[in-house]
Amino acid sequence: MSRDQDGGSPKDSHYARLRRAHRAAKGGPPQPVRKRRAGGAQAAEAGDGLVRLYGLHTVRAALDNPARVVRRMLVTRNAARRLGIDDPAALAFPVELAEPRALDAFAGAEAVHQGVAIEAEPLRPATLDALGAARLVLVLDQVTDPHNVGAIMRSAVAFGADALVTTARHSPAESGVLAKAASGALEAIGHLEVRNLAEALERLAAAGFQTVGLDSDAPHDLEDALDGARVALVLGAEGKGLRHKTRETVATLARLALPGRIRSLNVSNAAAVALHVARRHLDRGPGPAPKG
Repeated sequence: MSRDQDGGSPKDSHYARLRRAHRAAKGGPPQPVRKRRAGGAQAAEAGDGLVRLYGLHTVRAALDNPARVVRRMLVTRNAARRLGIDDPAALAFPVELAEPRALDAFAGAEAVHQGVAIEAEPLRPATLDALGAARLVLVLDQVTDPHNVGAIMRSAVAFGADALVTTARHSPAESGVLAKAASGALEAIGHLEVRNLAEALERLAAAGFQTVGLDSDAPHDLEDALDGARVALVLGAEGKGLRHKTRETVATLARLALPGRIRSLNVSNAAAVALHVARRHLDRGPGPAPKG
């Protein structure tokens, strides 16, 4: 193991002294940087309603998000340099210089933490009232896989979606797995939470959104079905798709144009394709759509 990761150099002691002085100046109790070893590390679950996020992109995005409250960080010196953290003592929360094995235990054995993990308060979802002048919204109808939801967030940010709408139940909670799949997008996309999806879709329609449910058996391709100046794309869960009530509530059902032998995509891939189509539609302006 390199000395960049073992946490045992005199530089650690220097950081510890700086951090104690920083906390003492702010009136807080001094808490030394601790060298953590795998044998004494705690389980991967966080307590007190906190979440553990890990990975360079995820943590960098969290640090850059003013709405994110970080409670502590575990980081190797190499990862700290890659994150641009020259002086850990200057951060507003405790930082522990750690061995990779300690990070394995902290973030979870399967987590690809890249040498850094944080414990933070989860972000608070907003309500539909926060939509403002949004033009492109993605709505998930009980998509529960955190890998899929994280990947969908990443695509939503890439294609300039204004918000992601999920249900309060049957949606994954914020987690390290979701955040890692989102690769920083968790901090960049507006997340709205609703209790009743059908009522939310009706409110979106009243606000001028064309609500479009994605369904492989729909009568029209998505490119032809879009005609609104504001679009809400609605995607259902893997396997079961849109629920019956959701299908009845959306203004339009549309399918992706898939000329190959496979007629459906994984929900995260379908979201990326649908977002691309919707973004092109909005950029060139609405046009007529088929009826029926």
